[in-house]
Amino acid sequence: MKILVVGGGGREHALVWKIGQSPLVDTVYCAPGNPGIAELAECVHIPADDIDGLLDFAKAEQIDLTVVGPEVPLTMGIVDRFQDAGLEIFGPNQAAAQIEGSKSFSKDLMAKYDIPTAAYRTFSDRDAAVDYIEKQGAPIVVKANGLAAGKGVVVATTKAQAIEAVDSIMLDAVFGEAGSSVVIEEFMAGEEASFFAFTDGTNILPLASSQDHKPAFDNDEGPNTGGMGAYSPAPVVTDTLTTEIVETIVKPTIRGMAQDGCPYVGILYVGLMIADGKPRVVEFNARFGDPEAQPLLVRMKSDVVPVLQACARGELTISELEWHDKAAVCVVMASGGYPASYEKGLPISGLDEAGAMEDVVVFHAGTSFQDGQVVNTGGRVLGVTGLGTTVADAIARAYQAVDKISWPKVHFRTDIGKKALNR
Repeated sequence: MKILVVGGGGREHALVWKIGQSPLVDTVYCAPGNPGIAELAECVHIPADDIDGLLDFAKAEQIDLTVVGPEVPLTMGIVDRFQDAGLEIFGPNQAAAQIEGSKSFSKDLMAKYDIPTAAYRTFSDRDAAVDYIEKQGAPIVVKANGLAAGKGVVVATTKAQAIEAVDSIMLDAVFGEAGSSVVIEEFMAGEEASFFAFTDGTNILPLASSQDHKPAFDNDEGPNTGGMGAYSPAPVVTDTLTTEIVETIVKPTIRGMAQDGCPYVGILYVGLMIADGKPRVVEFNARFGDPEAQPLLVRMKSDVVPVLQACARGELTISELEWHDKAAVCVVMASGGYPASYEKGLPISGLDEAGAMEDVVVFHAGTSFQDGQVVNTGGRVLGVTGLGTTVADAIARAYQAVDKISWPKVHFRTDIGKKALNR
């Protein structure tokens, strides 16, 4: 088989790494890829949002299956275009990708099908949003309605902070068109977790549990980011809780979308808040989480390719996945200043040394080649993933590898996985 992976971040590096291990696969292409991916696949210089270019390439190379990593091409309708051309592709179509592309769409879906989530209102008028905040009080959550690369959420502890977030999103347009309307939600206390399930639009196949770390700094302080690290398994998601998540959230979501005429195919990401043993939905995403994909795919024992194909074909009959007994921890190494502005083009040292370690995989997220050296080009630069017999062992392994890698102003959290140890 020839497989094309669309994207060039840490999630796509992990997908390429896992897909390339399948005995079914002869060649893996990645568009646009990155220096880490280039060691495993043939990188094609086509941006992830150039759907015409990707479609032309897939036709010319007779690609057997295309796997879409990031959300932007999904919300642009890449799946519809490929399917119209008779090509197999893994991911939700444009209508179904609204579950991530529009927060109001996903909140309305949850309200309609009694899926547990925070109370909310959607506003396209700034003054009406401010009036609502004044009445509701704080803490309260303000979200840009559209795609904002995981950064369009402000958990405001005061009314003033919430109003400032509304003005920043709606008036200053810090997230562009994504902020033309906002969703304002009740604040949910508890512990966050990420839950993933493959689906063909009818059948579902849950993955192992995982937990992301969104805030930029230790102890969950600072602004939200795309994710500063993740680990799997996550002890907060017990077997009992897994059953409840599947029955009260995943199944009603997939069933509801099918009933509404936009069946969801691909991988569904459910961001959860867990309090008193009960799960509620924080958000849905239409693709693998990043960085959760890294520890999950490293732990996955099953061949992922038959699963991706079965979803794309509407033939998902696999009842469960096999997992390695080991735990996995991914520490994101970011550019200093992220998620705000940061300096690019800084040379990275220690990659070979860290990559040579046993039970360590260094996934590239925001890197490129410059004058023969790997340099940082993104906010999140590397996802250093360690395996261990326990979460504690995996944490130690990941941070041993992190200590070998450096560049000026590098930033990373030092407490990834600590919540698991506290349990």
